[in-house]
Amino acid sequence: MPTKISLLVVFCFVFVSNIFAQDEWWKRNNLRVIQLNLPDYEAKTIQPNEIVEDLLKYSANTLIINAGGIMAFYPSKLENHFINPYMRPGVLGEIVQKCHQNNIKVMVRFDFSRADKTIFDKHPDWFYISPKGERMINTDKYVVSINAPYMQEEAFKIIMEVIEMFPIDGIFQNMPGYQTRNPYENLYQGIDQNEYDKKAFLAYSGLNLPLVENKEDSVFRKYEEFKKHTTEAWQEKLYHLVKSKNKNIAICTYAEKFVDIIRHESQSNSLPYWPYSASDNVGNATNTYPDHIISNASIQQISFQSRYNAVEPEEVEIRLWENIANGSGLDMSMMGDMRGYEDERNFEVYKKVYGFHKANEKFYGKYQSQAKIALIAPGAWPSGNKMQEYRGIMLMLKEAHLQFDIIEDTQIERHAERLKKYKIVIFPDITYLSENAIKLLQNVSKDGVNLIATNNSFSDNAQALKSLFGAEVIKKELDGTGNYLKIDNPNLFGRLKGQSMIHWKFNLAQYDFEKANTNYLSILAKGRPGPPELIGGHDPLGYFGMSVKDFGTSKNVILPLNLGKLYYLHGYEQNKSILLDIIQYLNNQVFEELKASVHPRVEMILKEFKYNTENNKNAVDGKILHLINITGFSGNTFFEPLPVHQIQVSIKSERIPKKAFYLTSKKPISFSVKNGELAFTVAKLENYEAVVFEY
Repeated sequence: MPTKISLLVVFCFVFVSNIFAQDEWWKRNNLRVIQLNLPDYEAKTIQPNEIVEDLLKYSANTLIINAGGIMAFYPSKLENHFINPYMRPGVLGEIVQKCHQNNIKVMVRFDFSRADKTIFDKHPDWFYISPKGERMINTDKYVVSINAPYMQEEAFKIIMEVIEMFPIDGIFQNMPGYQTRNPYENLYQGIDQNEYDKKAFLAYSGLNLPLVENKEDSVFRKYEEFKKHTTEAWQEKLYHLVKSKNKNIAICTYAEKFVDIIRHESQSNSLPYWPYSASDNVGNATNTYPDHIISNASIQQISFQSRYNAVEPEEVEIRLWENIANGSGLDMSMMGDMRGYEDERNFEVYKKVYGFHKANEKFYGKYQSQAKIALIAPGAWPSGNKMQEYRGIMLMLKEAHLQFDIIEDTQIERHAERLKKYKIVIFPDITYLSENAIKLLQNVSKDGVNLIATNNSFSDNAQALKSLFGAEVIKKELDGTGNYLKIDNPNLFGRLKGQSMIHWKFNLAQYDFEKANTNYLSILAKGRPGPPELIGGHDPLGYFGMSVKDFGTSKNVILPLNLGKLYYLHGYEQNKSILLDIIQYLNNQVFEELKASVHPRVEMILKEFKYNTENNKNAVDGKILHLINITGFSGNTFFEPLPVHQIQVSIKSERIPKKAFYLTSKKPISFSVKNGELAFTVAKLENYEAVVFEY
């Protein structure tokens, strides 16, 4: 008979094997993350039991917590790893152990963007230095250079030490890459002139480091390429090093290459606030990188300068519902642990939404889109004019309840087959696309995919602009304040009934269009400024705000004006009407996919789903319609939303469901079927509802 010792050995082996049999645990896509960003002094007081109690109370299944980089929250033995003076040996290990005992995964946070002054004093050549010879400093922590030995050697030693000391489930890397701005003080300092960076760039390009950021400069454009190359090379080295130790350790950061989980953030840094932040972030990442898991963090703090004050609970709740409605899990990030917190107003929201997701995770995380519109995004973190144009177009689509997918501009060519399924692809101020992306668009446009381009889209490629849109730039930037657009085709612009002139502001570029094009929205002159007795004189200038080119079986529309920006900043319904009328002109079917008599500020997200259960081999198990109530949003404040009653909805469906029910109450909902449409009424919407149709 086997001895007790041998049985114990077998039990331990089976237990350990079971742990490591949870291959790539993150791919289940049911994350409920709570990130505790610990200030150094909290290491003195945190209690592992309390942390785990709080995680269980709020239904979290994944913890992100400090480990190392800026400072070690464990007894590191490495010479160049500064140890937090408040660190208590054994605490991090106990947190990991107790989390695992309660089926909670632990991802440890590293931040290698900065290192302590004691390391700087020994190795000043490892650190950032500006073109003016200045260091980038926060108190006694100095920003490092990515090509210097701290990042290229010491960082990997730190990560390996943590992996060998603790049975962690994942690594979250904060603030990867190059830095030109001290974000904590909102201070721009310029391109890093570290000697290691100079040598690396010279070896890569044969050029000297640029001193200023200038996109018109070919050397700076080469430097941008170099930054991307070196950042990805570092991430690749990390990936292979970690996976050689344990392939089931998830790697998470804000990039997409050599990571398992792409992290994003919903923040509120400037007006107007963006209530679709989570839908934007998750929708962009899940459609652009469908092979990755996305985790979009709701950032608790108002700003870097106001970390202990939280954003409004109503905003947080919208973010969390949008996360899971678009196919992500839940994620929140806060300063310190949850005990004695300085602003606990959001805690009940976390408990509510995280608990709901835990109880209903079968219906989340495994989605397919049936959208017939694609919106091209200017990158993952858009800013400036491009962001405003993009968000304005997105806002129009959201308020009209049109279903659409978001794809990053730099990744279009990766989605050749997907692009063929769309009826309309919209380019909001997307000025540059690769040659392969242009060829792809030419091919799909010939076969029925209509294109809409706004503002300066395609202007960096004169040949593509001419080929796809029959357009040539005369003046790329022209202030349109005081000009008007003439509504010269009331049949096309049916939503503008009663208007013959539309005022303008922001860019109103001048383009020359081919004779074969059909032109609309004649641009009228600014006329005579002055008192009522003097105004007038708004005569046609011979230029147009819209042109249509027949392209194969498609029609491509160009609007060389800031249509989205104007709506994003000012919200005039007439600007939205222009876009919606154009979409209807190109393909009316997109309005038939989902029809609803409901307030524009009710966000509606329709997906096909498969049950998020182990060993589910079905391709599709049903449809789910998410309704998120944003009626409490006023532009600069989030209030409690007003209840919405008797929402009449119809959706296209090739299959007749066996049953339908409200996800919040599990009560059945009646529906009728006619001509391939499911018609039903949502009796009441408070903050959130989901209607589930099971096949």
